[in-house]
Amino acid sequence: MILVTGGAGFIGSNLVAELNRKGLFDILVVDNLTDGRKALNLAKCCIADYEDKDRFFSEIENFMSPKTSYHGKLDRISQVFHLGACSCTTEWDGKYMMDTNFRASRLLLEFCEKIQIPLVYASSASVYGSGSGSDVNIADNENPLNVYGYSKLAFDQHVRQRQMQTTEKSSTVIGLRYFNVYGPNESHKNTMASVIYHLNQQLSVSDKIKLFSGSHGYAAGEQCRDFVHVDDVVDATIWAGDQSPLASGIYNCGTGVAETFNAVANAVLEFHGRGQIEYIPFPSELLSAYQANTKANIASLRNIGYSKDFKGIKSGVKEYLTWLSL
Repeated sequence: MILVTGGAGFIGSNLVAELNRKGLFDILVVDNLTDGRKALNLAKCCIADYEDKDRFFSEIENFMSPKTSYHGKLDRISQVFHLGACSCTTEWDGKYMMDTNFRASRLLLEFCEKIQIPLVYASSASVYGSGSGSDVNIADNENPLNVYGYSKLAFDQHVRQRQMQTTEKSSTVIGLRYFNVYGPNESHKNTMASVIYHLNQQLSVSDKIKLFSGSHGYAAGEQCRDFVHVDDVVDATIWAGDQSPLASGIYNCGTGVAETFNAVANAVLEFHGRGQIEYIPFPSELLSAYQANTKANIASLRNIGYSKDFKGIKSGVKEYLTWLSL
């Protein structure tokens, strides 16, 4: 059985769908469906079982207890994709964020190590924050700007320490630092949905899409992001789950290309064949908490054998907007 935490979410539901396309249906999805809209992301998928997040992690705690003789579904899990998290970058409740993104991840890591099964987990490019680059091997690059980014970095650091202390790796543990992911099944994320989703929404109600004016030394709309289509993220994630323990580590998952917001906006305008860009003042409150340029250094991912190409922004946006228009 394959476990997918956050399986009803944006990336998780796309991963479940891809597993189905590969003929894999023995899937346990773990999520929090308090927001029931996420359930619709799984409507066309086939899974074997579902478990609420809180109940599942209580079950994991019981399984890990030396005083408990456990007999249940956990014994059947053979592979874990841990995508469940609080991904709201504007959430400042540090206790909630660390409980959700760090403590639960640590518990799942201990579970996977105990029964020696592969774990692929979602880290984030937010760990770089205002850092000087995106090389995963240079700690000075890591300088998160919010508690979400710190929660992801804290778990990455925990994984690194455990791997340094283990001379003989018995199971695969791979963290993927996703960059700016866009694509189907993200509408439930509201303000946390991709800029591509929001630009398309703006154009559906007017002939203008809004971008920030110049900031951080960049001209209007020339701030950059590494935008990566969710299909590419899913492909890399599933591939990582099939690698040997020797590949264990933390890797960037992006295209390796920084695209300007102008380029993204123009791709949206080109798809619709109408509209124009309006530049609005850059909010002063964001100046100290804004990444003006992100680009994944994917050399380490290539070095362990991942060779598939990533979609360019024009083809990726066209594919996504076509899906949204159906």
